[in-house]
Amino acid sequence: MRRRTLFAATSVLVARPALAQTWPTQPIRLVVPYAAGGPTDVAARLLAEALSSSLSQRVVVENRTGAGTLVGTGAVANGPRDGHTFLVGTVAHVVNPVLVANLAFDPVADFRGVALMGTVPQVVLVNRDLPVRNLPELLALFRGRPGGFAYGSAGNGSAQHLAAELLKRQAALDVVHVPYRGAAPAVADMLAGQIAMVVDSAATAIPMARSGQARALAVTGPTRLLQLPEVPTVAETLPGYEAYTWNALLARAGTPPEAIARMNGAMNAVIARSEFRARLEELGVTVVPDSTPASVDAFLRTEADKWQRLLRDAGVKAN
Repeated sequence: MRRRTLFAATSVLVARPALAQTWPTQPIRLVVPYAAGGPTDVAARLLAEALSSSLSQRVVVENRTGAGTLVGTGAVANGPRDGHTFLVGTVAHVVNPVLVANLAFDPVADFRGVALMGTVPQVVLVNRDLPVRNLPELLALFRGRPGGFAYGSAGNGSAQHLAAELLKRQAALDVVHVPYRGAAPAVADMLAGQIAMVVDSAATAIPMARSGQARALAVTGPTRLLQLPEVPTVAETLPGYEAYTWNALLARAGTPPEAIARMNGAMNAVIARSEFRARLEELGVTVVPDSTPASVDAFLRTEADKWQRLLRDAGVKAN
């Protein structure tokens, strides 16, 4: 009995260094729970391309869409723990417990952080015919007609929804939320004057603001955007306001820590490349260097607490 126990323990000790030395042993999948062509998908493909050039195995993006982000996220939550399948998560990942009754997985407990690629600020956009030139004027307009204006988002729990609800709460606004099936139709209705406002990803908001299609009033992140230096942050009007989405690589809980550590090292090495950082910054991503699995785990817990509380306070109910 002692020999068998000793043999099993020795096998584990031998297997762990072996994994650390040989990983990856097969192609690596980055599961994106969004359709191809969106900001998260584009960032994931840039990452996959860069990782493929530095690892011994190819890194591929797999788009698994449906039920919001649940199909792709569930595929990773119930997938293999061999260190070759990862989820590309955004802020929407941590709010699912509020939005979905009897959720089959816990977005924090059932996942482990690998690395944080970066944060993605958003921009408060309004129809160019709306009679406002800055955020204080917009807030005054909304306060003058409680319930008389609407904003659009990519759906309940989306980054756009979260940022706008935080704005509503901190500014004490009564503005109607219109959830769409994606950001594009919400933006289209804002441009057409059907709704007054959207809070859109910097990647798509910057071109619209520069071209004059829409008016950019404020940036949701902690600092102004290099691409729109004249546009102030929301916090310059509402101190303490901060909202952004993010791109993080996550693994199923129980994935060997050696594989997570190796992937973390590979990601941080890629993020440190100036050309890769420049390409992400073109997408509006503020790169986060040298994240650790432990720091990503802590980040997930903080984000879950912040946004789940906001949605519950706003009266958002699970479907």
